Parts: sequence; C-alpha cells; structure tokens
Amino acid sequence: MSTTEDLPIPARALALSDDLRLAFKRLLRSMQREGSELEGGMSMMQYMLLALIHEQPGIGVAALARLQNVRGPTVSAQVKSLEEAGLVERSAPDPQDRRRSGLQVSAQGLAMLETLRARRRDALARRIARLSPQQMEALAAAMQPLLEIGQA
Repeated sequence: MSTTEDLPIPARALALSDDLRLAFKRLLRSMQREGSELEGGMSMMQYMLLALIHEQPGIGVAALARLQNVRGPTVSAQVKSLEEAGLVERSAPDPQDRRRSGLQVSAQGLAMLETLRARRRDALARRIARLSPQQMEALAAAMQPLLEIGQA
C-alpha cells in the first residue's frame, strides 16, 4: 500500500513551494529587521521565548529548549535575563522533581508582549495596506490554504 509520500509531486506544487518559501523567507527577514528594534533591549529570541511561555504557562526551560531547537544552557541564560527584567516568573519547584519549576509571564511581561505584538501587527498591516484591492482579495483567499499548510 502506497502513501502520499510515495507519489510523485506535481510540478505545479514544486514551483508553488519554491515561491512560497521565498516569500516567507523575505517576510520573516523583514519582520526580524523590525523586531531588532524591540523595546527594552529585548532580543528576538527573548521575545519568542516570552511568547511561548505565555502560550504554555508552566512550561520548563528544557521544554522551551526543545521547542526552539536550542541548547538548554542558552535558553536558561535567556530566561534568566527575562526573569531579571521582571518579565517572567518561576513557580514553586515541582514536588516530583525539585530541580524543575514552571515559568509564567508576569504582568509586566504580558504588557511588553502585547505592545510588541501590536507594533509588529501594525507594521505588517501597513505593508498589506499598500497592496491593491485585488492583491488584498488574493491574500485573503490564500489565508485558509496557508493555515492548512501550516497545520500539516
């Protein structure tokens, strides 16, 4: 029995894949440039870690490192900086494993995260606003397929 992985990939899908990868790479680079001007000297990695901690309250440093595909000591140092800045708080140690404590975004961290997200959203919205009405419609029509591709 063959799987979809065994079937040949249509040329159109390969071409769209190349175009989409290039578009995402350019978009990501521009967002990273905008993100390099983050408030309070926060690095892009710290922003991403803060967002992950917000999405998964109680997550530990080791799990963060796995999610980001980064070494544990690197993430640990970044989390320590976030903690020292008052953006992240540690919960009490886990009774099963006293070495592990969960992380939560503080009220100050949440305010920072919301500010940064709004700024990034607005920057992207300004770029989208420069598109023609037809381009905006095409982008809107592509959203559902893009979200589905992201789920796979």
